[in-house]
Amino acid sequence: MLMDPGIIYLSMSETGQALGSDGVATLKYLALAGALDSEEKLSCAALAERLDASTQTASRRLQHLEDGEYVTREMVSDGQWIEITDDGEQRLQAEYAAYRRIFDNELEVELAGTVTSGMGEGRHYITLPGYMEQFREKLGYEPYAGTLNLDLIEESVRARSRLAAFDPIEIEGWESEDRSFGPAYCYPATLVCRGERYEPAHVIAPERTHHGDDQLEVIAPDRLRDELALDDGEEVSIYVTAK
Repeated sequence: MLMDPGIIYLSMSETGQALGSDGVATLKYLALAGALDSEEKLSCAALAERLDASTQTASRRLQHLEDGEYVTREMVSDGQWIEITDDGEQRLQAEYAAYRRIFDNELEVELAGTVTSGMGEGRHYITLPGYMEQFREKLGYEPYAGTLNLDLIEESVRARSRLAAFDPIEIEGWESEDRSFGPAYCYPATLVCRGERYEPAHVIAPERTHHGDDQLEVIAPDRLRDELALDDGEEVSIYVTAK
C-alpha cells in the first residue's frame, strides 16, 4: 500500500552500507567458497591471495561486509568463520539478474506466494488523484481500488532481489495542500493460478512501506480475487518481466 509519508520504514538492506565493485567481488568469492550455504573457515591471507590484494586490503573488505551486514564473522585462532547473510545473498541475486539482463534478450523473474488479507489501506491510496492520473498514463489502465496481497514463499523472497536489475515504471511522488506522498515503482507482471493466466498486472513497490521483503502487492484493472477466484491461503505464481 502507499503509506503515510510521515512514517518511513527501511529494510535491513537499505540501512546497510553501500557495496561497491570490490565488495561484490569479495562477496562472490565467499559464495563460491561455500559461505552462502553455511559457515566457511577462511584466513585473510587466503582471501588476499585469491583477490590478488594485500592482507590488509582483504581484512578491510571483510570488515566493510560485516559492517554492512552482508556477512557474519566469528574470529578463531587460525582464521575466521564467515557466513553470508540474507542481505548478502540478496545483493548477489541482484548482481546475477543484472548479468542475465545483459546477456538475455528478455529477463523474467518467477515468484510465488499465498494470498493474504491486507489492512485495506491500499484502496484509499491507489485512488488518490496524484497516483491515479499517473497509473492511467504510465500503465495504460486504471487500477482497481485495492491491491492483491501475497506472502512470498522462502525461495521467492530471495528471488525478489533480482528485480533490482529491472528498470521500474516510476509513479512519482506528489504533494497536496497539506501533505506529501512518496513515489512507488511498478513492474509488469502476469499472474497464474490453477492454469489460468491474468494480465496486465503490475507488482507495486512503494518507497515508503511497512511491508517486509516477504510480502508482495499487485495491482490490476480488475479485482484479482474475483477474476482468479482467489481465497486466502491460495498459491499464485507471478511472472515479472523487464519492460
